[in-house]
Amino acid sequence: MKSISRRNFLGSSMATGLAMGMPGLIRGAEPGSAGPNEAVRIAVIGLGSTTAIGGVGARGHQLIGRLREVKGARIVALCDADQAHLDREVKEAEKHEGKVAAFTDFRRALDDPNIDAVVIALPNHWHALATIWACQAGKDVYVEKPFSYDLWEGQQMVAAARKYNRIVQVGTQNRSSQFLSKVFDRLNGGDLGAIRFAHALIYRGRDPIGLVNTPQPIPSTVDYDRWCGPAPKHDLMRKQLHYEWHWFWETGNGEMGNNGIHVIDICRWGLRQNQIPARALSIGGRFAFNDSGQTANTHVAYFDFQPAPLICEIRNVSVGKDKKAIGEYRGRNKGILIDCEGGYFAGDAGGGALYDKAGKKTEDLPKGDTPKELEVAHLSHFVKAVRSRKTSDLAAEALEGHRSTACCHMANTSHRLGKTASPEAIHASISDNPELTDAFNRCQEVLLKNGVDLKSDKATLGQWVTFDDKQGRYVGENAEAANALSRREYRAPYVVPEIDKA
Repeated sequence: MKSISRRNFLGSSMATGLAMGMPGLIRGAEPGSAGPNEAVRIAVIGLGSTTAIGGVGARGHQLIGRLREVKGARIVALCDADQAHLDREVKEAEKHEGKVAAFTDFRRALDDPNIDAVVIALPNHWHALATIWACQAGKDVYVEKPFSYDLWEGQQMVAAARKYNRIVQVGTQNRSSQFLSKVFDRLNGGDLGAIRFAHALIYRGRDPIGLVNTPQPIPSTVDYDRWCGPAPKHDLMRKQLHYEWHWFWETGNGEMGNNGIHVIDICRWGLRQNQIPARALSIGGRFAFNDSGQTANTHVAYFDFQPAPLICEIRNVSVGKDKKAIGEYRGRNKGILIDCEGGYFAGDAGGGALYDKAGKKTEDLPKGDTPKELEVAHLSHFVKAVRSRKTSDLAAEALEGHRSTACCHMANTSHRLGKTASPEAIHASISDNPELTDAFNRCQEVLLKNGVDLKSDKATLGQWVTFDDKQGRYVGENAEAANALSRREYRAPYVVPEIDKA
């Protein structure tokens, strides 16, 4: 499908937009520009549901609260395709900012010369198009994780940041952790010897989302066409529109892209890896839930960084009231472990400790950062960069976000190309990799404790996928199928444009 620029889209779709009841779009507006001593005027795009089951309070809603604590930032506009979400935040804004602009069509914010930057907290399938349109409109962008919906979109987002000379940061807020920065400097300085492996852990129990066999009603407050945007506009086949989109391939990237991105990103930071891994392999499945969800709720992914690979373990299945039923690895159920020749670090941005090879703690490290502190610091880096026009002031520039998110895409691609296999077949396939074998064995044991026997309810053994960073595409065996999953078909007129590299 031929792609078109945001400006051409606005011109060609004006009549269509008016026929659909969309507000008139401002044309010809020049982008705003905050001076070094002026407040950066920000529009928050995507406010989220504070009542969705399974959610954590709506990311856009959370970021609004954090932005209010950032010196030099001023919220001037709010945008959401759900009028109920918009009304909720506009009412709250009256207590803090006073009157703010409110749009159900965020393109109006992009054409507003009184807006310097946007914070994008839309569902994953909107991240690329919203970011690119914003760059084309001369706005700087803070876009939530995961950076992109698929690999190709991530490449276009980076290209747009470069071509239009925009400040673009991804919301992987752990990158603003001074604690982790110091830990990684020590590890890479050889405190525990050479780094052997990195382990990324997300052991978080979730509930099934329910089984739906008939189309569900769209909330009356939602412009569903606008909500779908670049994704197919199908009947709603889940109980709630909001949040549960994470667990469907057409709109989300599963737990790998939802929370796995955080620990993968800080592991890649700790490993000092400045590229996308050459290969990846996945083992996993959706077990126990018996619901309408599609993405894996149990996932072991191997990223073949050299000389120190990375293994990400995701577990969502936990039956009963025993919180430990989901398991632990070396005493942890979240965060990271950097395994070195002489011991390891275990922790996260909130703190951690050093251990010897036998697992004995040798040093408690100073307390780290709270989630609130990290979010405020991360947004502050963005605001500082908007003023200075220096990408070096960012903690997680677009390319960093793309590289880490690409790992998530590789894991999901391997999984989607895989086939179910017996535990014996999986063991035979990974027998030459002791770390991956250990991760799979531990996963199998925990699943069995939660009523899932992989001998009968078989896991999916993914295909190896090989990525050529210079070509920006998969190569070798399985390349054709993998590349097909790396770029979606778009629903006109919401087409992500191909950006010429600057």
